[in-house]
Amino acid sequence: MAPETKTAAVRSLARAGDLQLAVPACEKGLGAVIGAPDSAELIAGVRLAPLALYPDDRGYFLEIQRLGRGLAADFPPATTQISAAMNYPGAIKAFHYHLGQTDCWTPVKGLLQVALVDLRLGSPTFGRRNTIYLGALRPWQALIPAGVAHGYKVIGGEASLLVYMTDRFYNPADEGRIPYNDASINYDWETQRK
Repeated sequence: MAPETKTAAVRSLARAGDLQLAVPACEKGLGAVIGAPDSAELIAGVRLAPLALYPDDRGYFLEIQRLGRGLAADFPPATTQISAAMNYPGAIKAFHYHLGQTDCWTPVKGLLQVALVDLRLGSPTFGRRNTIYLGALRPWQALIPAGVAHGYKVIGGEASLLVYMTDRFYNPADEGRIPYNDASINYDWETQRK
């Protein structure tokens, strides 16, 4: 078991049915940097899938989703919402979480440093943090379940475009926010000079 999975809860956040969320106390860092879709270090319930990208001399074609297939196969057509977020270089959008909603992210332009934190008390990976680099240089999709805080930083010199599907229509009562620089989560947003 990774040391980060032994994290204690610092403060209670929310409860919805059997789902109890709390902010963990973490050491400063990125958590596990995920380099493969089947990594053993992934937060429970988070799933990754590479996407086929078809380049030619005019640009490229990227199929984002087919209803009833892929990571979002179980998303109900009657309540699935597809949205997009354009972000400028260096922008940080973090952290937020959902009590019931599942997200399926597909970054289609630029590069994102995606940060995930398991807030689910009772989860085998409670307190674990993941960092995943997604975008044009790594065309993967990420499925993020309810109770996993998520956010990202646009890295590199170009704007990013994130297309995301949710299994429910937007509902502000389903969403909670935690500051990107929360002292307990202690995520290191600085460029890692290695």
